[in-house]
Amino acid sequence: MKKLLVVYLVLFASLNVCSSYTLDQEATIAEINGISLAYKSIGMESDPPVLMVMGLLASHKVWGETIVNGLVDSGYRVVLFDNRDTGESEKLDRLGKPNLYWKYFLYSLGIGFSAPYTLEDMAYDGVALLDHLDIEEAHIVGASMGGMIAQIIASKYPDKTTSLVSLMSSSRIPKTSEISDGNQKNLRNMENIDEEGARGYGFYPRAMPRQLTAIFKAGDRSDIARNISVPTLVLHGENDALLPVSYGRATAELIPNSAFKVYKNMGHNLPKEVIPILIEDIVNFYKKIDEVI
Repeated sequence: MKKLLVVYLVLFASLNVCSSYTLDQEATIAEINGISLAYKSIGMESDPPVLMVMGLLASHKVWGETIVNGLVDSGYRVVLFDNRDTGESEKLDRLGKPNLYWKYFLYSLGIGFSAPYTLEDMAYDGVALLDHLDIEEAHIVGASMGGMIAQIIASKYPDKTTSLVSLMSSSRIPKTSEISDGNQKNLRNMENIDEEGARGYGFYPRAMPRQLTAIFKAGDRSDIARNISVPTLVLHGENDALLPVSYGRATAELIPNSAFKVYKNMGHNLPKEVIPILIEDIVNFYKKIDEVI
């Protein structure tokens, strides 16, 4: 009986260690896909892995502690990483500063143009990280631009993708008229925000021209979405003013057999009151997949 109690306590303690992720947890730096990427692995290595991809300029820290610990406590290994040009990953200022107005003008005319890097490059960063960690396949979760990257991973690397969760994202670029004046102003002023304060949370404003150019160059990704064959859950906020909910619905309609859910009182953010429901929805989605497998 004592032996059983000791084993139980050891297991319980190890679970607590795994689920106590904090934002200041030290990241590992590795050479991935030709650049230095910062990543963190939280949870038991034997648990099903979840690769989480964050959006424009944002580091993995924007996911917060509650979502990560919620997934780990539900029996999943969470792999977080900073996209190239953000957080503790390599900054690519050496690639220059594209003229966004010119790039968007060329995109609107259907004229091809160059980019410092593409969303496909960023998608392969995630795939190469999984290979680096000897992970055969993973659930892929992406938010905003991270959702665009996650869609590319699911479409082009189905053998590495157990499932896809596309959160407050889109399969194409929204028209200027569909973005609120406030959000357009915020994007224009992004490079002028308090850089020290932004960096404290992993943002890197100087990357904005490069990452937006990558989004412009990707353009309409409807064909990519139609090619996704893995189980997919599309989640969106009812009050999203940056990527209106119609974009989430359109994405779900493009992806065969995908599920779609809209959250009330949620915009282009992750409100505290929505997070517990979000975690439950994702975990229930994963459990249904496990039942099929």
